[in-house]
Amino acid sequence: MSTNIESPGRPSRRLPESAVPEGCPAWSGEKARLWARAQPPVWVPVRMRSLHLLALAMVGLTAGFWLANSRDVPPALAALVPLHLVWTLARPEALRVSGPVLTLVLAWYGGTHDLPILVGFLLVTAAWALAEFRMSARRMQRMWAVSAAEGVTAVVPEGVGPLRRGRFLIALGLVLAALGGAFVLVASGWDAPADRREAVLAGWFTVGWGLTALASGRLARRRAAGLRGAPAPVLRVLVRDGANGDVEVFTADDVAALRPMFTVTAEEWYEDDDDEEDEEARLLKEKEMEALLDSLDADAEEAAQPGPLREAVLYGAPYDGGELVIVSAPEDARNAADEATEGEEAAPGEGEREASEGAREPGSGGGSGDEEFVVESSMAPVRALSERAVRLRIAAEKARARRSAVYADRRAAAADGLTERLASGAVRRWRAGWLDRAVCLVVVLWAALMVLSEGGGWRYVPGVLLGFVGVMLLPRMAAWRITADRDGLWFNGLRGVRHIEWDHLMTVRCEGGELKLDSRRPRFGSAWTAHAPRWGRLERRFGLVHPYERTAAEITAMWQDPALRPTETSGERERGRALWPLGVVLGLVWVAALVLVP
Repeated sequence: MSTNIESPGRPSRRLPESAVPEGCPAWSGEKARLWARAQPPVWVPVRMRSLHLLALAMVGLTAGFWLANSRDVPPALAALVPLHLVWTLARPEALRVSGPVLTLVLAWYGGTHDLPILVGFLLVTAAWALAEFRMSARRMQRMWAVSAAEGVTAVVPEGVGPLRRGRFLIALGLVLAALGGAFVLVASGWDAPADRREAVLAGWFTVGWGLTALASGRLARRRAAGLRGAPAPVLRVLVRDGANGDVEVFTADDVAALRPMFTVTAEEWYEDDDDEEDEEARLLKEKEMEALLDSLDADAEEAAQPGPLREAVLYGAPYDGGELVIVSAPEDARNAADEATEGEEAAPGEGEREASEGAREPGSGGGSGDEEFVVESSMAPVRALSERAVRLRIAAEKARARRSAVYADRRAAAADGLTERLASGAVRRWRAGWLDRAVCLVVVLWAALMVLSEGGGWRYVPGVLLGFVGVMLLPRMAAWRITADRDGLWFNGLRGVRHIEWDHLMTVRCEGGELKLDSRRPRFGSAWTAHAPRWGRLERRFGLVHPYERTAAEITAMWQDPALRPTETSGERERGRALWPLGVVLGLVWVAALVLVP
């Protein structure tokens, strides 16, 4: 059958005819509009972010601590409060259990005229209602998607690869559940009753979060396995890679890409055929790929643009939380339909004979030339897009473009006068400035206020964890140094000095508040990075240049033009020393504060 879409326009990447299952209908017109109208109302949360989950968890833990301390609710039951809020976004199915249980808990431990308990009862009921709205919308979306397929089903292509969905979530859930259970056992022996209740509650919450991740992984794995185990409904659509890496799915007649229906994170499977490859060569390939991605990210205008529109076939019914397999034309494929049209003009009928001879089943994998296609499987649930979500995405893309333009302007300002500044040939050094040290001071003050104001276990357990993180990160944040001489670049660090020769330099990039440099030699290890806040609009308004932009501009100039490199060799003291002694001093000071501060 033909894969051409009857529309005044057409996508720039066409899917081979042999990759479309026989009778596969196009998802467009009234069928797509019915699916879109089945979405939950805008006030029902569907798309979650990590920051939203953490904020809800903090609010829920605060409420749980209050219930455990003032109403003597057992910690295991009080932990349902933060979990109930988290499940509102992450696992709405669980609210059918946690909603009735929490209602009974509040009724049992609360008084008749207890205002906080009444407010909590209303919030629990509201979250329960939101979950029911979302679950109902899921059922309707799945029903309309299956109806749009008109009973046409097909087996997913073999190129989908082995089942990988859910493995990370399952492993994460097991680890979190084990850590939470161990913390509950340890905290049960604490002497202070308030600290013991709160710590045990936090432990049960961690156990619940781990079980949530475990259930999410198992459910996603079961849904993905269902696509592979039996023929799935199929729909012809249009797709493109969004600016954030997710796949945006459009109806088959939306050739102008005006309104994405939903987004999904998808991944193509590559067979590992280089087991015998040398480990150093493998690491080098990874570094070169990372450099390529960095160079793509550095091009602000290009990075803000989505990929080309492509024809595709969905295997599976799309609905909020569902799993899919996507067969699409590759982004870099030549337009086979245009070439066939030219061939028909030169020799009528020839293209039809070639198409019939080259036809194959869609499960035989990508071929060559006109027969290539890409098979991707979802690595995260489908997330529907409401009209409001589409408007917010457009506004975010415009804001990102404005921010990129500001950074490009400041990058150009940092490049002014480079030749004069670098003409001396002397050894050059860049080091942490007042902005880096101010960030370190803010982090230390925040940690001190959060930990030293507590007592008992709430001081020492988080204090030890924060102290370890601070010892590992703060010395380099406050005292980093880069030295450039005739032989290359030298970087100080916790364990000692690292070196990159000029010919081995692979990445020099300042993107936002991150400065990143890397070597193409695997033995250099991970890339060197530094982070600091920045405000692009204020920089442009007052004519300021961020120190990281200036550093990146000067190093890039020396890297690209050997005449601007230093002609002298730096001494050992100029290159900096290992920073671990500073980390030891910070650790001792932090331990003394934990023990001595009342």
